[in-house]
Amino acid sequence: MTASPAGRRERKKAATRQAIADAALELFLERGYDQVSISDIADAADVSKTTVFKHFTGKEALVFDRDPDQETELIAAVRRRPAGQSVVDALREHVLDTLPPIETHPQRAAFVRLVDSTPELRSYSERMWTRHTGSLAAAIADEFGVDHDDLACATLARYVLDIPALVRGRRDLPAAIRTCFDVLTRGWRPPSTPTTATAV
Repeated sequence: MTASPAGRRERKKAATRQAIADAALELFLERGYDQVSISDIADAADVSKTTVFKHFTGKEALVFDRDPDQETELIAAVRRRPAGQSVVDALREHVLDTLPPIETHPQRAAFVRLVDSTPELRSYSERMWTRHTGSLAAAIADEFGVDHDDLACATLARYVLDIPALVRGRRDLPAAIRTCFDVLTRGWRPPSTPTTATAV
């Protein structure tokens, strides 16, 4: 059984997009963000500049090429969760499944240096997850039959989307993620202070 033409087109489009993103990241890491042009990226990926812009809105989007997928996956985590699983538990599981592999990727250290040393990328990175607040809040609201602008749903969405920034650089990433979600499910509690032994 052969794949449909539409299926082949989608796979080809996805492969082209990935090739462009890979070429861009390699050039950015090698030369620095500001020293690479869209023309350089197009040449490295063996495509036209027009093709680059068909897949990406600009240079920042080339660095964070999975951004559109992240929004889709977050909404799917809410809508396709197993029966009986809470929204918060579904989002906890999703973040635990997706964030640690990103943070432990072999190129992660070089990628972080690139982002931290480039103001445009640092700003884009800070906005990246929280841009999805509206769509995630709407998906959560739909689960409870309330308006899309429900403040409680928006608050939950925004907090969850801030977790990657909150846990960045933590030694035990899964434990840090669980701590953030524990605040959501159990409420905030003052940190316990170490007890000091009293001399007898």
